Amino acid sequence: MTTVVFMGTPQFAVPILQGLLDQKYDILCVVTQPDRPVGRKHQISQSPVKQAATANHLPVFQPEKLSGSPEMQRVIDLHPDLIVTAAYGQFLPTKMLNAVKIASVNVHGSLLPKYRGGAPVQYAIMNGDQQTGISLIYMVKKMDAGDILAQRAIPIHSDDDTETMFDKLSIVGRDLLLSTLPKVISGDVSPVPQDEDKVVFSPNIKPEEEQLDFDQTAFMVNAKVRALRPDPVAYTMINGKRTKIWRAAVIDQTTDLTPGSVVEKTKHQLLLSAGEGTVLSIQELQPAGKPKQQITDYLNGIGQSLKVGQQVIK
Repeated sequence: MTTVVFMGTPQFAVPILQGLLDQKYDILCVVTQPDRPVGRKHQISQSPVKQAATANHLPVFQPEKLSGSPEMQRVIDLHPDLIVTAAYGQFLPTKMLNAVKIASVNVHGSLLPKYRGGAPVQYAIMNGDQQTGISLIYMVKKMDAGDILAQRAIPIHSDDDTETMFDKLSIVGRDLLLSTLPKVISGDVSPVPQDEDKVVFSPNIKPEEEQLDFDQTAFMVNAKVRALRPDPVAYTMINGKRTKIWRAAVIDQTTDLTPGSVVEKTKHQLLLSAGEGTVLSIQELQPAGKPKQQITDYLNGIGQSLKVGQQVIK
C-alpha cells in the first residue's frame, strides 16, 4: 500500500484527502495550519482539513512554522512514498521534499504557469478569464514552479465566484490526482517543464486591493465582486461610507454620467455608472456596521438619500 503524507488546509483540499482515503492510500498523517480565530467573535476554529482528518482518525500535525519544526522532522522520519499538498499555505523545505521515496505532488488551482501563488482562483475571476483549471506538479523549492504532470481546464461562468469555483476545482483536482498518481508511482509519466516566459503571479489579496474602482468597466467591477466573494468581500465608499458589495450584475445599457453616479433608482433597483459608459446593477450590499441586505431593503433605508445623477462613489 502506497504511503502518503497529506498537507492541506481549506475546504478545497477536503475532497482530495477523502479521495485518497477512498482509493485506499495509506495516509500516515495530515499536516494543516494551526487553529485560528474566525468571525466577529474570534472563536477558535479548526481548518476543514483538520476536521476531515479527525473524523477519519488520522494523526494531525499543525506547526505554526513548518521549517525546522519538530513536526517537519516527524514527517521526514515517516519516510512516506508520497507527499501530496493541496492549498496547504506554507513552503515545504527542501529537506522535507527530499525525504519522500517517490515524489512530492501539489494540486494547484490554476493552469500553470499562469497564476502561481496563493490566490489563483481569485485572480482568474478578477481578470475576467473564461477558464481556469487544475495543475498537478512536482514540488520544488520555488513557488508553484515544478514540472507539470497533468492539467485539466474548466470554464468560469458569469455567475461563478471564488466559492463556486473552488467547489468545482476541488472535484476536478481529486479526480485528476487519482487518475495520475498510479502513473507517478509506476514512473509512467512525462513531466513538462513550465515556460518561465509565461509565468503570471497571483499573490494573496491585500486589504487595500479590496476596494472597487468604478473607473473600470462594469464587467471588471463585477468580476472583482465575484472574485472576492465570499471572503473578504469587495467594498466601495458610497457617500463616504464604506459599503461591501456582495452581489452585482452588468446591465446592457450605456450612460454619459461620471463613473460612480446613480443612473437609475427605483424601489427595487439601483444602477450605477462605471467606466467607458457601462452600467452596473447593485443587488446585495452591506453598509458598515449593518447586516448584509438586498437592494430593496437598502433603498428603503440608508439608500433613500441617493439621487439620480448624483455621483455617490468618488
